[in-house]
Amino acid sequence: MGRHSDGRRRRLLVPALATGLVLVLGAAAWVTVTTVRSRPSCEQPAKVLVTASADIAPALSLVVHDLDLRCGSIEIQTREATQVAERLALSDGSPRPQVWVPDSTLALRRAHQLGAADVPETGASVASSPVVLAVAADVAKGLGWPDHAPTWAEALAAPGVIPGMPDPARDPVGVTALLGLRESVKAAPEPSAAYVALLRRFSANTLGAETDLIARLPGSSDGGGTAAVTAFPASENALLRHNIEDPKSPLVAVYSTAVPTLDYPFAELGGITPQQRPIVRALRDAVLGDAGAEAIAKTGLRAAGGQALRDHADDPRVSPPGIRVANLPPAAAVDELLNQWAGINLSARVQVLIDVSGSMNAQVPGTGLDRMQVTMQAAAKAMHLFKPATQLRMLTFSTRLDGDKDYRELLPMAPVAQHLAGGALDRLAQVKATPDGGTGLYDSVLDTYRTARREWEPGRLNLVIVMTDGRNEDAHSVSRPELLAELAKLQDPRRPIPLIGVGIGPDADKAELTQLTAATGGQAFVAPDPAKITDVFFAALSRIAGG
Repeated sequence: MGRHSDGRRRRLLVPALATGLVLVLGAAAWVTVTTVRSRPSCEQPAKVLVTASADIAPALSLVVHDLDLRCGSIEIQTREATQVAERLALSDGSPRPQVWVPDSTLALRRAHQLGAADVPETGASVASSPVVLAVAADVAKGLGWPDHAPTWAEALAAPGVIPGMPDPARDPVGVTALLGLRESVKAAPEPSAAYVALLRRFSANTLGAETDLIARLPGSSDGGGTAAVTAFPASENALLRHNIEDPKSPLVAVYSTAVPTLDYPFAELGGITPQQRPIVRALRDAVLGDAGAEAIAKTGLRAAGGQALRDHADDPRVSPPGIRVANLPPAAAVDELLNQWAGINLSARVQVLIDVSGSMNAQVPGTGLDRMQVTMQAAAKAMHLFKPATQLRMLTFSTRLDGDKDYRELLPMAPVAQHLAGGALDRLAQVKATPDGGTGLYDSVLDTYRTARREWEPGRLNLVIVMTDGRNEDAHSVSRPELLAELAKLQDPRRPIPLIGVGIGPDADKAELTQLTAATGGQAFVAPDPAKITDVFFAALSRIAGG
């Protein structure tokens, strides 16, 4: 049977590109600043700053180069989208752009969630690039390519496939790829269990971005002897660039109609002056018009509607003229995807409260240690349970431990890897109980939970963990009904923060911990025998992280 007789056989991409595309990629892909100056007769030129993702910046540069501005200039800077979202929400003093063209509408949503009120949640799409499963050519050939176009399910089931994932917490490719992974196991006898197993496979090789995974390909010029990956989500555009720049380790693109494309929204931000407005309008009209379409075609991106790459409509080695793909899910559905990923991946943002009241000096029979020591040993072991990138803050609490506050920061919020490298385990081993301190539980839990709500981060498992051997003993704190009411007000089903209670020893009040944790969707665990605290703590984390 010939290649053209099966429609699916054209849903692949191999290293075949026109010379013109190679030249554009080589000349413009990594240009970080492009400026068009105003006419000499202009007395007060206005400047417009455009921040864009690196893959769309070359097309914007080509458009800007041909603009005839009467009185102004345009500067294009390339910035990673998540970094821009954070800067727009919490200004770091750098110049604020008037236009932002990230790789995905997800970046606009993220900035809005962080509090950047002048960032729209949508924008006109100027280009598109499908998110594909990039598969090493040798693996694809083993599946019958090019005579057969494998599906995601077939590619991931191939013998010896080593999957990888760009971090969904920061990369829209990783976020949207989760939809493709979920779709790929729909035919399994137990789809939910199969999806969890598949996510666990991918989580073993989760790196910051698709470029990091490309460097891990077998035979890659940047491999450096690191462990290889042979299948991972990537944008079609990134795959094209790789096949041009490193033809020794080619990739084949496998498409899925369940995965939304990168859509490159043109977002006009707040604060555009009357002088800047006509420049922004001219740029927008050009990018969305014929000039933009021509520039986009030269840089390995598709038009906003997903049409085929120029000059390859009849090439059986390239994707078909139009790819029917899913729409970007609502924000709530994206948060659910990321929460599932975080639970499986144990990529977390954790606040840990540890009781250092006087009762923690009690000896644990048969160990030669006190409750404080066995608790800190459990906390130290737990640091190895989380991923190195997990963000963790640790606090101790008693009564009036820091002035009028019942708690004090022991370790600041930072990645676990940074804590371990900085001697955190030694600090934990030196923690002592406060001889005369009571258990200031309620105020400590409420303030820490408020901090966790304020700092909630998508794509991570956001948790508050409290470890205590007693019940609240602070007569000046909020009451239990007041605490429960405040915790109820802080709940957001789309952005959950379970409170996990770990009771230590026979004096821990399980009923109290159960009430507090239930108010947040969390759970209480008690170790009547403090010697078993490590097992109970690990069981608690495993339960909340998806088992």
